[in-house]
Amino acid sequence: MDTSNGEIANATPALHEEKKGGQQISLPQSKYSEFISTLPIRNDWKFMPLHQYQGHWYFTVYLEAILAAQEKFEAQAGDLILCTYPKTGTTWLKALAFAITTRSRYSISESPLLTSTPHDCVPFMEVEIGTKKMYPRDPKNPLIATHIPYDSLPTSVGTLGCKIVYFCRDPKDVLVSMWHFLRARLPEGIDKDAYCNMDDSFEAFCEGVALNGPYWDHVAGFWKASQKYPEKVLFLKYEDLKEDTVSNVKKLADFLGYPFTPHEENQGVVQQIIDLCSFESLKNSKATKDGAYAENSAFVMKNSLFYRKGKTGDWKNYYTEEMGAHLDQIVEEKLSGSGFSFLSQ
Repeated sequence: MDTSNGEIANATPALHEEKKGGQQISLPQSKYSEFISTLPIRNDWKFMPLHQYQGHWYFTVYLEAILAAQEKFEAQAGDLILCTYPKTGTTWLKALAFAITTRSRYSISESPLLTSTPHDCVPFMEVEIGTKKMYPRDPKNPLIATHIPYDSLPTSVGTLGCKIVYFCRDPKDVLVSMWHFLRARLPEGIDKDAYCNMDDSFEAFCEGVALNGPYWDHVAGFWKASQKYPEKVLFLKYEDLKEDTVSNVKKLADFLGYPFTPHEENQGVVQQIIDLCSFESLKNSKATKDGAYAENSAFVMKNSLFYRKGKTGDWKNYYTEEMGAHLDQIVEEKLSGSGFSFLSQ
């Protein structure tokens, strides 16, 4: 994992301004601002520019968080890293992994997932570092999540050989979910289509210019790592987990080092965890309905924004079969030679 960032640490602070929701806002001073100003920039998603760093595109605030994570995050032996591209089922993966790894500490009826969100239980390394002066780690919780691509992960993750779980999803559904999520974060009362309409979003995504994009490069990085280091990287698909949840939850538990015992299986523990972490259960919890994520930070948002439908194939309600086939063709061509295909799995 090449994360050489020596030139970043010496960047001097500078005020960085962006447009969002038709209003000019000033982002907080950051020592990374001068460095970011030297990177390639695109304005395909009109509410905030995307900057290209180490082959991927990021909104300004999130790129600053990645740079901070690369500089400051120190993995610990035994850390379990949950890696996803945005809007691929991150919340579900967090919930399942947390329920699996803490089942000896909490009964199902006492699980923190009943009163807190999966994002409260499993922190994002880049968000936590970017919003707190000191990075707090629960010594009993080895889980930490990230959207950072494989080749950009903090060096210590690879040095210590931390286990990584990667979760991917049909790119057509990823785009629709991302589109809804970004539009929901725009201010009320503006013409949201002027800032984030489906046609422009589709075109940009197909070109690879999207948050953490290109999507196919994000997927390929972890897929290749899973083939090279199968004992360290588990590659899972959202659609597979939906279709055969029990087998894939057991596979996840085995990989994380918390396998279900025959007694637990006979007692129905696997299904209890699946029910606890179901879309309906998580979406309807009080924490989801009433709470907010990363309050007092640039990442603050209502917890309810992390849940929409949780279904496969929803893309058909937003663009044509021809558009879907076009995106499939692009992704298949980009993944050609990697050994992975969304269409043949």
